[in-house]
Amino acid sequence: MAKSVQAIRGMHDITPEQTPLWQRLEKVVNQILVAYGYQEIRMPIVEKTELFKRSIGEVTDIVEKEMYTFEDRNGDSLSLRPEGTAGCVRAGIEHGLLYNQIQRLWYMGPMFRHERPQKGRYRQFQQIGVETYGMDGAEIEAELILICARIWKKLGLRDIQLQINTLGTSEERAAYRQRLVDYFSGHMERLDEDSLRRLDSNPLRILDSKNPAMQDLIESAPQLIDYLGNESRAHFERLLQILDGNGINYQINSRLVRGLDYYCHTVFEWVTDLLGAQGTICAGGRYDPLVEQLGGKPTSACGFAMGGERLVALLEEQGIPSEDSRPHVYFINVGQQAEQKAIELAEELRSNNDSIRLILNCGGGSLKAQMKRADRCGAGVAIILGENELQQSEVSLKYLRTDLAQQMLPMTELSSCINDLLEQGTI
Repeated sequence: MAKSVQAIRGMHDITPEQTPLWQRLEKVVNQILVAYGYQEIRMPIVEKTELFKRSIGEVTDIVEKEMYTFEDRNGDSLSLRPEGTAGCVRAGIEHGLLYNQIQRLWYMGPMFRHERPQKGRYRQFQQIGVETYGMDGAEIEAELILICARIWKKLGLRDIQLQINTLGTSEERAAYRQRLVDYFSGHMERLDEDSLRRLDSNPLRILDSKNPAMQDLIESAPQLIDYLGNESRAHFERLLQILDGNGINYQINSRLVRGLDYYCHTVFEWVTDLLGAQGTICAGGRYDPLVEQLGGKPTSACGFAMGGERLVALLEEQGIPSEDSRPHVYFINVGQQAEQKAIELAEELRSNNDSIRLILNCGGGSLKAQMKRADRCGAGVAIILGENELQQSEVSLKYLRTDLAQQMLPMTELSSCINDLLEQGTI
């Protein structure tokens, strides 16, 4: 017997018992973003490799080591998208959505990175992204944070902390970068391998190091806030003022940076201690230079991305139930003529109430076998139609989750009876 084919390592299935939590997450996100005036955009999962080299940078781990890159039959270099922002900007430029316009966009879908798989980190992962364009004030950054807070509240999630920082303008960040290089260059003997590699390419990432032996060195490093001008300070203070006014708790984390040079001003992360090493469930910030970097006109931009797997894991960790997706009704039918009539009645029930969850027994089976199926699926009531019921133009209702007595009902009254039971919450 041939060995069965397995899923690719790091690319996992979401099975039917898991999907209700995903559906809850997706429904809440959709409802809240629509309520704030955001519109959904859908981009391809494959883009030209050049797009990510220009946005993320050629000398980054993502481009050099983690992207799934291949040549197509025309010899073009293509890549599965490792993140959504670059594709969203590309689509906005290509379709004329950005220049001199205000846009609030969001998307949801799979991203791909060839990383070492572990809990909360997969090679194919679901990401929810929100991108805004054409707004340069702190108000839109605050709106993004408020949206996140409302999503957590609607989902019932607890113990999530907001960490926030400012990177200032690109010019201020560049000056700080040089000061950081000078500082760490004076302590080369204390830098680990990762930090030595980042010293020239991305010294701000050294501040992210979790190496215990380097913590006092990092604590003594120059602070970015000392290199900000008055406008950048005022921008950050305005953001904090809005958050304070809306009761949003936050921690200013001066070591919170971004590995990509196009970030400026505000950066933020929502983190939790409940998921181990993969504690960041959402990250965002402002990235004004990116649109021009990808060939568009200068355009203000900011947004965030949240990881679907981590949010679902947090829902599971906190014991938050999914919405009940069990069927209300299981329609049992015995005999060929009863089967034909059952199909007609089931469609009539669905037409009269589009919120009903109804399973029609298919594939035959004895009355006893079908009753077992009805009970196993969690239905609230079984409708039974056999030859005797058919001759009397009746159906039998058997309640599966209450002690109500089984009853006979004319077929003409079935729809109104089921609707009443749904309205009462009996099933």
